[in-house]
Amino acid sequence: MRLPSRPEEETPLSDEHRGEILLRIARNTLLELFDTSGEPVEIEPWLQEIGACFVTLRKGPELRGCIGTILPHRPLIEDLRGNTLAAATHDPRFPALAREELDLTVIQVSLLSPLESMQFDSQADLLRQLRPGIDGLVLEHGRHRGTFLPAVWNELPNPATFLDQLKRKAGLAADFWSPEIQIRRYSTDSWSEVG
Repeated sequence: MRLPSRPEEETPLSDEHRGEILLRIARNTLLELFDTSGEPVEIEPWLQEIGACFVTLRKGPELRGCIGTILPHRPLIEDLRGNTLAAATHDPRFPALAREELDLTVIQVSLLSPLESMQFDSQADLLRQLRPGIDGLVLEHGRHRGTFLPAVWNELPNPATFLDQLKRKAGLAADFWSPEIQIRRYSTDSWSEVG
C-alpha cells in the first residue's frame, strides 16, 4: 500500500512497482537477519543510484524501530538494507528485534527527496510556510539536530506542536527559538506492507 505524502500528484504505475521492490528487499533483509531466505528480487539499475531512505518497523500500531538517512551518500539498495538492519537492531529506543516478532512486524519504506533550505525571519513566518502532511523537516542549531518524516503529521497535525516536538527531539526546549536555527524540508514517497 502506498502512503501518499504529495496528494496533488498522480501516482504512476512504476511507483507501485518500485514500492513492491523496496518492501521485498527490506523484508528479505529482515529474514536474512534470522538466517531465512526470502523471495528473489531482481536488482534494477535505479537501486544502484545514490539515494536516501528511512525504514520504519511497526508491531501493530506501535513503533518498533525507525532509522534512516537524510543525505544520500551510498547506493539506494545499500541504504535500504543498512537502514532496515539498523531499525531492527540498533534503534536505541528498542531492544533488537526477536525472531518471534518477525511475522508481526510491518515494514514501511520512505524515499526522501533532496533537501530544500527554508528562509524565514521568525518562528511565526516558519509556521506559515509549513505544509502539514507534505513536509518532512530537518532542524539544526549548533550541535543539535533532529528530523521528522512527513508521516509524523498524522500524530502531530498542528504545525506549532509539530515544530515544538521536533525541537525536543533535537535536544532543545520546545519553546526555544534563535535566528540561527536552520530548517530544511523534504518530501517522501512511502510504501507500507499491509499489516
